[in-house]
Parts: sequence; structure tokens; C-alpha cells
Amino acid sequence: MIDSFEKIPVRIAKTPKDGARLVALEMATLIKEKQSLGQQCVLGLATGSTPIGLYAELVKLHKEEGLSFKNVVTFNLDEYYTIERDAFQSYWSFMHRHLFNHVDILPENINIPNGELPKEGIKQYCRQYEETIEKAGGIDLQILGIGNNGHIGFNEPGSSLFSITRLVTLENSTRIANARDFQGISQVPRMAITMGISTILKAKKVILMAWGNKSAIVAESVEGIVTEQVPASILQQHHDCTFVIDELASGDLTRFKSPWLAGGCEWTNQMIKRAVVNTSLKLNKPILSLTTNDYNENGLSDLIVEKGDSYEINLQVYYMLRDSITGWPGGKPNVHIPAHPERSSPYPKRCLVFSPHPDDDIISMGGTFMRLVEQGHDVHVAYQTSGNIAVTDEFVTRFMDFAVGFEHMFDIDSNKSQQILKEAKSYLSSKKLHQADSADIRAIKGLIRRCEAKATARYVGLKDEQIHFLNLPFYETGTIEKNPMGEKDIEITMKMLRALKPQQIYCAGDLADPHGTHKVCLDIVFESMRRLKAAGDDWVKDCWVWLYKGAWQEWDIDEIEMAIPMSPDQVVKKRFGIFIHQSQKDAVPFQGSDTREFWQRAEVRNAGTANLYAQLGMTKYAAMEAFVRWKY
Repeated sequence: MIDSFEKIPVRIAKTPKDGARLVALEMATLIKEKQSLGQQCVLGLATGSTPIGLYAELVKLHKEEGLSFKNVVTFNLDEYYTIERDAFQSYWSFMHRHLFNHVDILPENINIPNGELPKEGIKQYCRQYEETIEKAGGIDLQILGIGNNGHIGFNEPGSSLFSITRLVTLENSTRIANARDFQGISQVPRMAITMGISTILKAKKVILMAWGNKSAIVAESVEGIVTEQVPASILQQHHDCTFVIDELASGDLTRFKSPWLAGGCEWTNQMIKRAVVNTSLKLNKPILSLTTNDYNENGLSDLIVEKGDSYEINLQVYYMLRDSITGWPGGKPNVHIPAHPERSSPYPKRCLVFSPHPDDDIISMGGTFMRLVEQGHDVHVAYQTSGNIAVTDEFVTRFMDFAVGFEHMFDIDSNKSQQILKEAKSYLSSKKLHQADSADIRAIKGLIRRCEAKATARYVGLKDEQIHFLNLPFYETGTIEKNPMGEKDIEITMKMLRALKPQQIYCAGDLADPHGTHKVCLDIVFESMRRLKAAGDDWVKDCWVWLYKGAWQEWDIDEIEMAIPMSPDQVVKKRFGIFIHQSQKDAVPFQGSDTREFWQRAEVRNAGTANLYAQLGMTKYAAMEAFVRWKY
């Protein structure tokens, strides 16, 4: 059944951590088998965010279970060019930081492309890299990640099936995606040395890992045609390749997205909704215009057999979509609407909006946020992290200049602030690329974002006592890489929840955040609610949790359980709220692969949701914000 769509075996783990553990155990088994035979184990290794968890699991196996790497020889896929070996962003530094410094691998067994060579020596060096792999007996197991454009290693779309290790030019989309590791895209190298596709295909076994928002390119690589425009699709021609992905990255596989095409589909209400919505959008016909022929010709004949009448199915889905639209996110008072997404009572509700960064509230659900306040609910916002790494150094000196000028203007002793400004300027002028900020600089950057968040919350209509800053410790590393969720994070969140006892919670369900903060923040809320429920806190059973998406993507329309329409004036009001976050305008430090500003993304996304509803036959609104309920 599945084989007819998936041309590469796919193993699905519940979480990235589970997937990383699975791959680490497979690697450990191979290493031990080679050790028992007195042979070297030759591994091809990848870099980027995807394999970080894998390397953490390998280090854990070494330290806790005695896995030795003395017989391991490694060849890395790629390296930026040009880049100093010791630069923080180099893959040489990455590999030593995450793996090699923590295990007993012999330094002479580590092979990473040299990004410091003069250009005239690159061709000869690349030939030697290929020869070194061959002399080692070839790669026993090659680990890969995948880019959103399907690249493997730095083999961008269009790379030849017969390509070998070489110098390549990076696509702009790849440079934008990797800008998170640098101080802006201008600092990202334009070239790289990479193993070729032919080199990768020579490996005896290949495992490609993908987590999170890679579902579309995973499906295209596994189920689509083999094409050099999607380099990962060429892995269909490998004799022993497996994709290991998490549940989020599996969402676009046919067996999950359109299981009725794979056979054996259980026709739940949610599955019927998905099938009918997908068919309606595919045919560009309103739901109520779908015919029996449309169902039969698009793989839904089983649904007709089971339910009998196409128009009755149309009506069922139409009503489901219609009933998800409401202008009353906190519930409409003094009425009983059985199909309404939210309860009418209690009214007003105490609502708590969790915002992972200090601007996610207004970007992701600004219209809903304002509507809750306008409709009389007791609305609180909790900013989970300081967001201090997403402030440019220029903003520090700008605001320090203001502080000094303010004191001077009103004859306040400015000696202390002048000294702090002088020290800040001195520190920033000598700061190296990717060097972590000092505690003082981080504190100033955190203050900048806190002031912006306060101003936005006041703009929405909150009083100061309704604005809360949690400053969760996991975030405060001073670098892009964050700590895992800790007990202190959960304690702070539980204390907040117990103090407010909200009847309604909103939190970010967006797991596509480039540096993972949203995922950790969501896990902290989930774990806190589970513990409070287990502890018998009575208010928890009457609290509903709604998930919004962040700046990077939106819920699929068949998933949406509550859609809040916005008028043109409300769209503009939300835009002005986003503009208050001046430190995040113009040049967004961590924007992922999307070059648009956050307000532009939000407006396009919200308008897109409204357009999809209209395309399906609903009322046409200017914009819509979407939510899915988490049931715990």
C-alpha cells in the first residue's frame, strides 16, 4: 500500500529526540560490529541543526555506555568557503563542539573539507578528498540532512547526478536559511566545498534525517520523480537508503495527508473534512458545488459508498467550516451556540496569552488579542523569553545614547550611564563575529525588547499589572543554541498559571521557529498543565488551550477549529502594533528562509487563510487568524 507512493523507506519517530536516538543506536551497532571484526568504521557526517540531537545521543552513548570511537574514521559532507577553521560558524568548529571534543576519536581519523585553501588549489584538494575516501574503503554509513529546496550536503538544485567533491556557489535561499548562524546574510559565505551526489551515492548505506517543517520537501523527495532539481530525490536510486523523520516532517506523505488514496482509510469526521476540503481546493470549486463525479474521480469513491450522498457530505463539511468562524474568541455571552468553538460561559473569561518572544503575541494573534480586550475579558500576556539575542548591537548604543541624553537634559547625574555607554561601545567595537554578549549587553537588549512588548500590550489595551515577563532560564545562554526545558522553567510557568487560574490560554503551536524557542516554550506550557492537572488543581479542567502559529507558517485549513475574521481596519491596527517592535523591523536577525518582515508575513498569511475560506464557499473576509485546540 505505502510502497506505491514512497519510493524510499521512511521510518517515523514521535519526536526529533526519538529519531536521533534511533539513528544513534544504528550507528553504534555498526561501530561495534566493525570493532568486533577489527575493522575501521567509516562514517559520512552532516552538519546544520538537524544532526545536533544525533551527536548529543552519540556523546551520551560514549559517556554512559562506553561506546568507543577509536576505530571510527569520519568524512564530513561540506564546509563553507572561505572560512577560518576556528571560526565559530565553521563546520570544523561545529563538529568539534558537538561531537569530536566529547568522544575518543583519533584526531588523525577526522576529515573535514578545508575552507581556508587558496582557490587555485581547490580542484586538486577535492580530488585528494575523494581519493582519501576510497583509500579508507569507502563510506559505510552516510548521514544526511535536507534543505527546504531539497539540497543534500551543499548540492543545490541542478547539481549533476555525476558530481563529485567540488567548490559550489550557494543558492540565496540556502544562505538566508543559514544566516541564523551568522550576524546577517551578508556574513554568510557565498561558496562551499561539498561532496558530490555521486560521492554520496557510493556510500554503502545512507540515512537522511528531517525534523519539523520539512514535510513538503520530504514528500517530494520520497514520492516524486527523480530529478536533479530536487537533489534528495536522487536517493531513490540508492540501494540502501532510509529516511528517518519525526511526525511533523511526515505530514505531507500521502499515507497521512491523503490516506484515502493509500487505501484502508477510517472515515472519521476530521478525515472527511480533510478529504473534502482538499478536493475542493484541488478542483477550485466551492464545497457545495462538488459532485459525485468529483468524489469518484479524486479517490473518494469509498466515501460515497460509505456515506451514500455527495451533497449530504458537502453540507456536513460546509457546516464544520462555517461553525469554526467566529468574531467572539472568548465565547459569545448570553447565548447557547452548540457548534461554537468556545463556551459562552463564564463571561468574561480570564485569558492568558503566552508569547515565546516579546512580539509573537501581536504578530501571530494581534487581531484576536485586541478583540478579547475589546469584548471585556480579563486578558493577560506572559512573555516567556527575553528575546535579547534578536537585537542588533546598534540598538544598544542608540538606546544608551538616549539614556545619557535624557539624564543630561534634566540635569540628572549621568556619570554612571556615561561609563556604561563607554564600556558598551568599547566591548561592541572589539566584539568578534558570533561572540556571546556580556551580561550587561544582554540585559540592555532584554530591556529594549521588554519596553517594546509593554508598549504593544498597552496599545492593545492592557494595564501594566496584566503584562508579565517570565524570562525563562532555558533561553539565557547568550547564543542561538538554547538549553533544553528545565525544572526552573516549569516552576516559573506553574506559578504563573496558579496565580491567574485562566479559563482560556493561547500559546504558540508553531514548531517551525528557526532556533527552536517556540518548541521549548510550548513543551513547558504542556508539561506545566499536565502537572497541574495531576496535582488536582480544579481550575485546570475548565481551562481551554488554543494554539496559534507563529511567523513562519499557518495551520492547514482542514485543521483549523477557530477562525477569527478581521476587517481591513483591524488589519491596519495590527500592523501598527507590530511596528512598535522597532528592534525587529527592517533587518530581522533570525528570519529563517523568508526575507519579508514579520508584519508582511502576518498579513499575507492572514489574508491567505481568509481567501481559502472564501474559495471553499464561505464569506470573504479581509483576513483571518486561526487556532487549533489542544486537549489534554
